[in-house]
Amino acid sequence: MTRRFRSSAIYEGTLRATTHAFLQALGQDDDEIRRPHIGVFHTGGEMSPCNMNLRDQAQHAKTGIYAHGGMPHECPVVSVSDGLSVAHAGMRYSLVSRELIADSVEASTEAHQWDGIFAIGGCDKNLPGLMMGMLRCNMPAVFVHGGAALPGHWQGRDTNVAETYETIGKVLAGDATEDTLRALAHACLPTAGACAGQFTANTMGMVSEALGLAPVGSSMVPAVYSERAPLMRRAAASLMRAVMEDGPKPRDIVTRAALENACAVVSATGGSTNAALHLPALAHEAGIRFTLADVAAVFARTPLIADLQPGGRYLARDLHHVGGAGVVMKVLLEAGALHGETLTFTGRTLAEELAAAPAPDGRVVVPVSAARSPDGGVTVLTGNLCPDGALLKTAGLATLVHRGPARVFESEEAAQVAVTQRAYAAGEVLVIRNEGPRGGPGMREMLGITALLYGQGVGDKVALLTDGRFSGATRGLCIGHAGPEAADRGPIALLRDGDVIDIDARPTARRISVELSDSELAERLAVLPPRPSPVRGGLLEKYRAQVGAAHLGAVTHSGPG
Repeated sequence: MTRRFRSSAIYEGTLRATTHAFLQALGQDDDEIRRPHIGVFHTGGEMSPCNMNLRDQAQHAKTGIYAHGGMPHECPVVSVSDGLSVAHAGMRYSLVSRELIADSVEASTEAHQWDGIFAIGGCDKNLPGLMMGMLRCNMPAVFVHGGAALPGHWQGRDTNVAETYETIGKVLAGDATEDTLRALAHACLPTAGACAGQFTANTMGMVSEALGLAPVGSSMVPAVYSERAPLMRRAAASLMRAVMEDGPKPRDIVTRAALENACAVVSATGGSTNAALHLPALAHEAGIRFTLADVAAVFARTPLIADLQPGGRYLARDLHHVGGAGVVMKVLLEAGALHGETLTFTGRTLAEELAAAPAPDGRVVVPVSAARSPDGGVTVLTGNLCPDGALLKTAGLATLVHRGPARVFESEEAAQVAVTQRAYAAGEVLVIRNEGPRGGPGMREMLGITALLYGQGVGDKVALLTDGRFSGATRGLCIGHAGPEAADRGPIALLRDGDVIDIDARPTARRISVELSDSELAERLAVLPPRPSPVRGGLLEKYRAQVGAAHLGAVTHSGPG
């Protein structure tokens, strides 16, 4: 008996004659129209190098879908480049683009009654946005990260765009010249692909594998390597088996155990703090309550075993050459730090998919017995200043303790002026508030400021606290996602210049507090004036009205029906 596919709703029956004509106008014959129809979603375009060759990769996915009995439909969706929106007001549109992408996947899939989803993304918000859309639609689906750029070559060594950000700070500090900066900018990003370190895009690429939504070994293949073509075709073949056999769907795959696997991979690689924002959002789409506290529990028990930038030395290309994300996950699995029984989109378990992964090379990835840190590269701090938690990337940090007076800024722009002019003192805690999901709105990331501080040589001499985000490329004592945010009248809204902030990120403490009593905080809250909305009209007004708290993923709807 021939299986009836969902997409038959768009072409069967007398009332669908015009729809049949539309499919014929797409170049499909009668036999092809009766095939399962697959949405091939990608964020390809010329908005950033991360997206530049995704459409080319999508063509290989379409070839594989057609070769295995499907009818592919290319569905490009919106993308915002963090690289082009950093350090100005445009960054407010970065996080909201995650929701736009998820909404676009839902709208196209449900409107056209596709039978499956093949998704390809290559920039920070593309990856979680596409996976969120897959979970929301909950039909056979596969995700593939479009891959990282190759590193540049400069002064006899590898470089990448993160070094350029930090060199801006050196120029402002008088420790580098404009000519040096210009030469580095020309050298640092020589190919298409996402930023080369274990920043947000590559972190979420590895997350896609750990969740079971992507082929094991796919995320670290550089964007320009020719092996991406057969990778896409193989992924398409696996997807079509799931479609034809009514195989596992995203919500069968993304369980609490799978989410813990994803957290473990982030921690083991010193990955981006933004993963702690995106994982609760992905869980929300799966109908699972998984908060920053749940993320923190896994981070705390998972050792750091990969030596990846920004806290370490190596890049995505280097990890690919020693076996990719599979190496990291196999080490964790053998150490009991990963749930091997979780399902993948292939219908096989994660343990089965990892069986062929090689042993750690001892350089890029080390065994647990030689872990760089016993408790992972990202930590969550709590205390009277951040009751809902705050995030700090500890990988590569020389010191985990800081106590100093607050210097408070009401926006990123105000802080950027002060840092550019070096109008701060060693030992201070620079506080940037009103930059949370609602307060910004948009929860801007502060890579521009953190890179300036590091370039000025004070990355380990001042701390930075914000209810906004940090880039995956950020390093130093930079604490983000402070919750509740200032717009929700959290304690960060009550800080004044000179208030003493105590930070202790050691495993025995994981604390951030302000040296004020509960009564003092209550008195300040009682007289805190309301802050008017910073936006009127348009997308950001809608986002501000709908977005939830960062520790719950900054989501904009109530969850699956």
